[in-house]
Amino acid sequence: MAVQLNIAVLSILLLLFSTSIPKAQSTVVDVVAKYGAKADEKTDLSTPLLHAWKEACASTTPSKIVIPKGTYRLSRATLDGPCKSAIELQVSGTIKAPADPSAFKDPNWVVFNHVDHLTISGGGVFDGQGAAVWGKNNCAKNKYCAALPINLRFNFVSNAIVQGITTKDSKQFHVNVLGCKNFTFQHFTVSAPENSINTDGIHIGRSNGIKILDTNIKTGDDCVSLGDGSKNVIVERVTCGPGHGISVGSLGKFKGEEPVSGIFIRNCTISNTMNGVRVKTWPDSHPGSATDMHFEDIILNNVGNPILIDQEYCPWNLCNLKVPSRVKLSNISFKKIWGTSSTQQAVKLVCSRGLPCDRVELADIDITYKGPGGPAISQCINVKPRLSGKQNPPACSSPARRTEGRAMAVVVAPAAMMDTWSQMKRPCKGPILGPRPLDCSVEFDKLLYEAVEVLTPDVAIGGGDTFNGATGVATVVDVRVAVGGVEDRGDISVVVNGHGTRGCVAVVSTPLDCP
Repeated sequence: MAVQLNIAVLSILLLLFSTSIPKAQSTVVDVVAKYGAKADEKTDLSTPLLHAWKEACASTTPSKIVIPKGTYRLSRATLDGPCKSAIELQVSGTIKAPADPSAFKDPNWVVFNHVDHLTISGGGVFDGQGAAVWGKNNCAKNKYCAALPINLRFNFVSNAIVQGITTKDSKQFHVNVLGCKNFTFQHFTVSAPENSINTDGIHIGRSNGIKILDTNIKTGDDCVSLGDGSKNVIVERVTCGPGHGISVGSLGKFKGEEPVSGIFIRNCTISNTMNGVRVKTWPDSHPGSATDMHFEDIILNNVGNPILIDQEYCPWNLCNLKVPSRVKLSNISFKKIWGTSSTQQAVKLVCSRGLPCDRVELADIDITYKGPGGPAISQCINVKPRLSGKQNPPACSSPARRTEGRAMAVVVAPAAMMDTWSQMKRPCKGPILGPRPLDCSVEFDKLLYEAVEVLTPDVAIGGGDTFNGATGVATVVDVRVAVGGVEDRGDISVVVNGHGTRGCVAVVSTPLDCP
């Protein structure tokens, strides 16, 4: 009895002792209250944010940085680790980047480096204010695109989650993920119009264990793009559109690219995009490989090129199509994909003639097309896919064939460039001097803004670029490509504001007869 009583007394004493020890409290750092940040859209948030990050990162207990509601101006921020404990950035306000790209010396705006156990939350917005520069990143005129800042960069970040955050109107990619592990985006939003050039939603490279869940992406390029070294990536319950679809690649452009494997795209809805789900590699590429890639339960609404393997990816005609791709593709499945296509070619599997695709599967495909040229078609080159379930269109039913079409550039320019309005279907005088042949190896879905440079090379095709006319100056407002219902058929248009007398419209066209 005495022994039992002593044990009971000892237990009570231990409980009292344990409750008397103060528990470690999380560190909360408010950039406004502690470091004087101002939500006035004038005062730079950079210094208060960096001071708050330095304090939180040095904490040995979990810490939180709070950016309250309001609109802030941020010139740039590089937030470096490693930190001594888990860290959360709670953004409740809107953070705006400088609109002028000359404010940036490199393609970085907000960067996280070498951080473990990072959380970004709060429902806030990172606004890149990129509208002024879209169209100036002209890949047609340069072998490599000019470097514009990316909204959010994550370099070598592990065990992280970004949730409830919006990235808006980035000047280049919205998010770039490099060398990261165990990283989740959930209830994430990417917001930009379809004319925002080179603004991939989330680009992943050389990273393992990345998840993109319950996310809404509207942009002017790929909603999600997976570069070399992407492994064990899950994209699930994502809505995509407008944009260029969900893509693996492009691969093979650079020496030493790492293999891609374990890609799962599931339960996604893609609407009004240039492409659906695709794998793309460059011709005349460096060696590489991509395997174990699976696209399943995909809903399509008015999507161009819904299912696409393209090992002749050459968007700016700056490559050698005569040499096949050296990237080996294998173990790829497209299952339970249904909806509507905006192009007649609903399924196109073009593999390398040097390294044909292995173990490709088409299962339960039901894609309809109601445009000109007849029902949807399916084409397979250098691949023999395994088939199961419904196949609409009939799999691999369209042989390689010649296609005919017409490319058209519509230019609005000063009226003095034309003799009379009766000459509406003739080119304007001045720098726009008649049709030029397009390279038939470049398909319309790839031409984009750059195609006009091939058709009328004297026209500056980036938004805001100018060309001199006979009596005035014209400024490019927009460039568009409308893909028609037949492969290699569509309209290319350039919209230009003329600063002269009355405006005129000139149609410059050239027929296509592509082998």
